[in-house]
Amino acid sequence: MTFSDFKLEKCADGLLPAIIQDADTLKVLMLGYMTQEAFEKTQATGLVTFFSRSRQCLWTKGESSGNYLHVVDMYADCDADTLLIKAHPDGPTCHRGTTACFDTRENEGFLGTLQACIQQRHRDMPEGSYTTHLFNKGVNKIAQKVGEEAVETVIEAIDGNKERFLYEAGDLVYHLMVLCEQMGFSIKDLEEELALRHK
Repeated sequence: MTFSDFKLEKCADGLLPAIIQDADTLKVLMLGYMTQEAFEKTQATGLVTFFSRSRQCLWTKGESSGNYLHVVDMYADCDADTLLIKAHPDGPTCHRGTTACFDTRENEGFLGTLQACIQQRHRDMPEGSYTTHLFNKGVNKIAQKVGEEAVETVIEAIDGNKERFLYEAGDLVYHLMVLCEQMGFSIKDLEEELALRHK
């Protein structure tokens, strides 16, 4: 892929928009802009380099913070007017110290919603809540429930009962998330642990 492959007449100010995505979690980290020189430096060094529109010069992401973006792969979009870069970040991408420059939920989809609910139950401990009941019982009881649900999930898998397997797997995931909260971990921590092993 070369810079001339892109149709810059479609791009604002003739700059190529570059979307940066975490190669492991697939989270969108930031958007920057590239000139031909920035594009070629990114390819040559393996570190994402942009063109700063405010300073009118090249800047390699992380040159002041140390939080470099290491290129894993680069893709042109279907119209050849946007670049997607999958990268491994050395640390927080945003200057605010956050993982990404976009204020999205750290965990997308319903599991993120469920985690937020579990965290709120842990903070507020509302009466009548099953999750509150588990937290009141402590780590031993929660761990026991994870074990029970794991066994039930395995039994349904061995029996070939897909509907019951899915139901029990849901119970297992819920109780595991409660145990993670009790132990001070989140889905993001699990993602980072698995990503570390993948590397």
